[in-house]
Amino acid sequence: MPKEFSRSSRVAEQVQRELAELIRLELKDPRVSLITLTGVELTPDYSHAKVFYTTLVPEAERSALEAGLRRASGFLRRELGHRIRIHTLPELHFVFDESVERGDRLSRLIDEAVKSDRHQ
Repeated sequence: MPKEFSRSSRVAEQVQRELAELIRLELKDPRVSLITLTGVELTPDYSHAKVFYTTLVPEAERSALEAGLRRASGFLRRELGHRIRIHTLPELHFVFDESVERGDRLSRLIDEAVKSDRHQ
């Protein structure tokens, strides 16, 4: 495993942990709730971070949540700078992670198929 890859993934994991804690404990925006960070991808120069999240907020209210995250990104980036030491603090880009929702939908479809097989 290349040294740079392992350092990059360690930094991404640390960014994810710190952001999760900041969102949970420091963020006062009521639009940002019921959110779970599922991963962070950093560019090689650490200038940008895609922060993947999932939420229990209904789809109709998701745009308000996204607006709250965009609004809080400067605050979160600044606070992140106090917690971790890297040369370049990444600009945060929040991306909804559809994989959890897709997995849930597939699981329900499988359950329905199994149930219908039993009734035949």
